[in-house]
Amino acid sequence: MLTEQQPQTASARSLISVIGASSVGTLIEWYDFYIFGSLATILATKFFPEGNPTAAFLSTLATFAAGFVVRPFGALFFGRLGDLIGRKYTFMVTLMLMGGATFAIGLVPSYETIGFLAPLLVLILRLLQGLALGGEYGGAATYVAEHSPADKRGFWTSWIQITATAGLFVSLIVILITRLSLSKEAFDDWGWRVPFWVSVLMVFVSYLIRRNMHESPLFAKVKAEGKASTNPLKESFGNTYNFKFVLLALFGATMGQGVVWYTGQFYAMSFIKTVCNVDAIQADSLMSIALLMGTPFFVVFGWLSDRIGRKGIMLAGMLVAIFTYRPIYEKIYQTTNLANKEAITATITQDSVLTADPKLSGVSILTKTLHRDYTDGTKLTEVTKRKVTSDSGAAPAKPEIKKTVTLNDADRWTLIWLVFVQVIFVTLVYGPIAAFLVEMFPTKIRYTSMSLPYHIGNGVFGGLLPAVATYLATGANEANATAAKAGATLPYAAPYLEGLWYPIVIASVSFVIGLFYIKNRPQATE
Repeated sequence: MLTEQQPQTASARSLISVIGASSVGTLIEWYDFYIFGSLATILATKFFPEGNPTAAFLSTLATFAAGFVVRPFGALFFGRLGDLIGRKYTFMVTLMLMGGATFAIGLVPSYETIGFLAPLLVLILRLLQGLALGGEYGGAATYVAEHSPADKRGFWTSWIQITATAGLFVSLIVILITRLSLSKEAFDDWGWRVPFWVSVLMVFVSYLIRRNMHESPLFAKVKAEGKASTNPLKESFGNTYNFKFVLLALFGATMGQGVVWYTGQFYAMSFIKTVCNVDAIQADSLMSIALLMGTPFFVVFGWLSDRIGRKGIMLAGMLVAIFTYRPIYEKIYQTTNLANKEAITATITQDSVLTADPKLSGVSILTKTLHRDYTDGTKLTEVTKRKVTSDSGAAPAKPEIKKTVTLNDADRWTLIWLVFVQVIFVTLVYGPIAAFLVEMFPTKIRYTSMSLPYHIGNGVFGGLLPAVATYLATGANEANATAAKAGATLPYAAPYLEGLWYPIVIASVSFVIGLFYIKNRPQATE
């Protein structure tokens, strides 16, 4: 094993300054990246054609996933720059690129206004976001690690790990404040753009903080001694010995960590909103509480990894997730399932409104709104919209039905705790990962070597999770519907759980590889 010759360790005060400057920028980049996912349900109605809400939502998730898929290319491009010219300047560039792309998404006209150009522009901007994030994380994690004493690296780098969840938390809070500040109609019309616009102010503040940062002492030392890499890509991936560790980092750690991260936070949010139909404001608030409760555990497990090693903690997170995901999501579903609740017949009300369709002459929209209260305090609002024409011989249009469930306090806290448990899984796998990756690779090619497996594991395997899981669950529902029409036995007893097979299988493969092939201590640092 090669050991790292570290220059004089930064003081605690200096480290706090380094972490603060790095974390603020990284948090804002994650905020920018996750605003899109947090608003996926409403973006589906703005940037994609009407008529098939499920297809529009899947298209939105695919566009969301595209930003993840391109992250490895950002890791290669900016990782190379980081190992050639330095950590500081590289992630200053990624910050500005991310902020500009996010702000621009908030300016793109809707599909109604510019047609297919709308989803195309959003896709391009989403790809720019992915490229930027591909360069940001590796730079920030490397920068903090190279300022930290080796025996406390897990603790100090875990503060960077907080930023991903904190970015999601801030995105939910900004969206929640915007929703509460505007009427539902105003938010649906233009208010959803506000969280995208807010990012430009955050990026400006982060730029002011980051511009006074100094270069990493380890990288500065390597460069001063003339040992910096002249071809980081070749040395990272053309060197058989180093490339072996790149593959181990990917398949034995970041692949499993990625799916656990996105299941516990993004898939949980999507499941609660789209499968359980929980009111968006209530869903965002309960997610925010669960994230806030779980966030300190990133530091707890980062600190613990300095004492007992990184591997065991990360694998434990994968293992508990593998065996508990289906029970957890079954509990979430049944907690919100109205079939398990008793309606108060006296409070059921329904009203109908007929309005002219602003897009089609001679067509009206019949809107029926049903309100139903339940004995446990749960409330249901069901809005059914159907287009009607004056032509009595025309075939009736398929209605668009939207259900909104408002939970009672007890059920809301049940969901908070179920999401919190998943956040704990996330902190187990994610808290030690930055220190783990940094310690696997030598300083001169560290930015490049650690960024690629991290962003493939998180960007590809993790980022595809919402789209793949939704596709699997949709396919199961369709198979059940087809079987029901034919009078056959339903092939899926719980179709809403089928999407979970994706993270369970991926995490299982990663767990086995990590268990047998990854050592508990650093592989190669210098």
